[in-house]
Amino acid sequence: MYESHGDRLLPQKKFFARVLRHARLAAGVVVFSLAIGTSGFHFFDSQAWIDSFVNSSMLLGGMGLIGELHTASGKIFASLYALYAGIVFLGAAGLVLAPFMHRVLHKIHLDEASGKKR
Repeated sequence: MYESHGDRLLPQKKFFARVLRHARLAAGVVVFSLAIGTSGFHFFDSQAWIDSFVNSSMLLGGMGLIGELHTASGKIFASLYALYAGIVFLGAAGLVLAPFMHRVLHKIHLDEASGKKR
C-alpha cells in the first residue's frame, strides 16, 4: 500500500487519492460507530432518536454524555460504548494522519539517502 525505502516519493495526485481513501475509511468507521451508539442508547436507555444520536456523537468526539441515563442497561451500554468510542476516535485519527506521516518520514529518508541537507 505504501512505497518502500528505495521508491521515489509518490506524485501529489496519487498521494491525495491515498489521503481520500484513508479519509473515506475513517468516515465509514465513524458512521458505523454512530449507528451502533445511536441504536444502543435508543434501545438500552429508551432515549429519543435525536438524544441517542447526540449522546453517541458526543462520546465519539471525546466530550461526554448529555443528560442523564435512566436504566442500568443504559449505563452499562454507555460505559462500554465510551471505551469503544475512545478507541475508534484514536483509530480514525490515525487513519487520516497515516498518509501524511508516511510521506514526511519517506521524504526525510530519501533526503538522507541522497545526502541532501535541509
